[in-house]
Amino acid sequence: MPSTTSPNEPAEFEELSCYLLPGHTTTPADAITEAREAEALGLGRVWLSERFDVKDAGVICSAALTATTRLKVATAGTNVHTRHPLVLATMCSSLHHLSSGRFELGLARGVAIRNQLMGLEPVTNSKLTEAMDVLRRLWRGEKIMRQDSALGPLPYLSMGDWMDASMPIHFVGFGEKSLRFAGQHFDGVHLHTFITEQGLQRAHALVQEGATLAGRDPDSVKLYSVVATAVNPSEEDRLRKLVGRMATYMQAPGYAEMLVSLNQWDIKVLEDFRAHPLIKSIAGGIDSVATLEQLDKISELIPAEWLPAAAGTARQCAQAWQRQLQLGADGVVIHGSTPTQFQPVLSEYNALRKADPAK
Repeated sequence: MPSTTSPNEPAEFEELSCYLLPGHTTTPADAITEAREAEALGLGRVWLSERFDVKDAGVICSAALTATTRLKVATAGTNVHTRHPLVLATMCSSLHHLSSGRFELGLARGVAIRNQLMGLEPVTNSKLTEAMDVLRRLWRGEKIMRQDSALGPLPYLSMGDWMDASMPIHFVGFGEKSLRFAGQHFDGVHLHTFITEQGLQRAHALVQEGATLAGRDPDSVKLYSVVATAVNPSEEDRLRKLVGRMATYMQAPGYAEMLVSLNQWDIKVLEDFRAHPLIKSIAGGIDSVATLEQLDKISELIPAEWLPAAAGTARQCAQAWQRQLQLGADGVVIHGSTPTQFQPVLSEYNALRKADPAK
């Protein structure tokens, strides 16, 4: 049964959240059960990473919101150029009113190679700022009339004078220039899996620098750290949840380079990985199509320090979550595990939190 807690009352673990349908899935209805479990465990929110198969943002977020009563549900992320601005605004306002204000919008630029394959132009900073302005004005009931726009011609857009909606807009990304930009314009920043402690500290500094440049309160821009979590992982868990996921990121041209830069890793490791015959032979995302035997061989190509995660006993996982908050994150996004899988960590985390209530 959904929680009866008021949507305005903070959750027990307001600073913790998780993904719905983490990674590749063929069973999107699992999102309903996962959302209910996340709410029952006391998490503050869940995030949905949209994929162009069975993970449509509007559909899955609607299912999660109607299955719960308090839980916040956010995209992490969707794009401003895969839907017309009025269609995106309508999707968001519908979810906002459907849930009494529990929906939050996370926007990403999109993966460059996928944009190209879909025939979409890159999402520039000007497009993002224009899109946010259009969305916020439409949600306030204003009319948009712009023949010359970074988004293309917008002769006349309106959702009606009665509209009065407001919701957080998060930036989903981790490029160094983008983090500074996000601090200037967004309400929150949702980072990426496999960011090191030093990378998290750099991200925090860049977001706060951007907010300061824009004359904003740096602490008003919330920073969410994404932590791959595997409780007492088997070898298959390690290969699928950590190695497979990282290998998929490393496949994408221009994508892993940002992670390498933020973490200040050796770019040659990435170059050698992509040049390896095994990697070249795999058609499709490694986390979706690679066999366990292939993943075992791929694991030899990825240094252990490139897989920072909360992995091990429940206590060790809890310590890893707490460490993210100590380093400047406002929230921890649990990645790679369902609520049932990471539930044992919560009691350990709660004990640590009571012992050190500063964060």
